[in-house]
Amino acid sequence: MRTGRRLAIDVGKARIGVAVSDFHGILASPLGNVHRDESLDESVRAWRSFLELHDTEIGSEFLEIYVGLPISLNGADTASTHDAIQVGLAFAECIGLEPRFIDERLTTVSAAANLRAVGKSAKSSKAQIDSVAASLILEAALNSEKNTGLTPGLTKAEVTDR
Repeated sequence: MRTGRRLAIDVGKARIGVAVSDFHGILASPLGNVHRDESLDESVRAWRSFLELHDTEIGSEFLEIYVGLPISLNGADTASTHDAIQVGLAFAECIGLEPRFIDERLTTVSAAANLRAVGKSAKSSKAQIDSVAASLILEAALNSEKNTGLTPGLTKAEVTDR
């Protein structure tokens, strides 16, 4: 298992959830959300502001960024798939990292179930769901690397050639 902190994002229509790992790649923690703007440029500005705000907490040295890739249950791409690729590429470029795209089928559903299990209603936990979903994406990536020894996810070339 490679050492180094990792980021993960879960791209939604209103918010982009963010999670971060520890240096050893053992623990994935929800960090918060980036406000999603209609314009990609504005969303990238919000991403930069988010990173600056959390710089003392998380630092700026990361091994990789994982982007949740929402595909349909039958494996087909959707409009959300292409949106996540576009946002993921822009956010990764902003911080100088190559993104890795992780299949995120049902992570938002799992995140909502996890929050319900600790007594939070869907309404009161709406803002947390995206960052918890990002932590599930990050956990999946970390577990994949631990189990296979390979860098998890799809590369930029693999998702843009679909």
